[in-house]
Amino acid sequence: MSEHLGFGIDIGGTGMKGAIVDLDTGELASDRYRIPTPHPSTPEAMCDVVAQIVAHHGWTEQLGVCFPGIVRRGVVHSAANVDKTWIDVDANAIFSEAAGAPVKMLNDADAAGIAEMHYGAGRGCDGVVLVLTFGTGIGSALFTDGVMVPNTEFGHLELDGHDAERKAAAIARDREDLSWKHWARRVEKYLRHVEMLLSPDLIIAGGGASKHPDKWLPRIDIDTEIVPAGLANNAGIVGAAAHADQFRRRAEGLNAPPPPTS
Repeated sequence: MSEHLGFGIDIGGTGMKGAIVDLDTGELASDRYRIPTPHPSTPEAMCDVVAQIVAHHGWTEQLGVCFPGIVRRGVVHSAANVDKTWIDVDANAIFSEAAGAPVKMLNDADAAGIAEMHYGAGRGCDGVVLVLTFGTGIGSALFTDGVMVPNTEFGHLELDGHDAERKAAAIARDREDLSWKHWARRVEKYLRHVEMLLSPDLIIAGGGASKHPDKWLPRIDIDTEIVPAGLANNAGIVGAAAHADQFRRRAEGLNAPPPPTS
């Protein structure tokens, strides 16, 4: 096992999970420990869960936590799928206290994007790369020559008078009992809108829908190359750990690590 280890926690609307990550390969170096997201999902309740996850693994160093909302310099600015009391909370500070170690926060889709660009389907890709996660909503992470533009929230683009994710998120297929074919048509319409706005060189499709790429990706007909994500459900954990490690290396005056080995 590599000695270059990190720790990441992925907070979702239904579950909070964390693991030790091998930062040379992007693989988990421990079990993935999951606890259901408390309801109500207040900062105090979620701090307790973060403390349990960290204690389960005996982790004592800096860690990353990804969150389903806009995060700027560790402060939460939106809370679509968690309790509204999160808005304007300094999550870096309260999670650091709960974990007993420094915490670096980021948006959950941005974490998935970092993981894909470092270790997954976007590794080595230049130009404009858009990572989209199709799940309860549509998360987005945008990169240009490997540099991320955080908190893009392209799932909330207006399309036909609605938030795009209302019709094209993976949960819409279950909620409306849509066939894969019908849902894929909605996703294609959304992706054509995104193409018009961003002209990406590559789109990486992640989230829950990436578990079954054969059922819908072949039905998507757009000009941009689109590929399934490579890290699936581990992307948030891996990306959060990598994000925290980048901060650690900067603080210690270290250069960026070499590209991960295949």
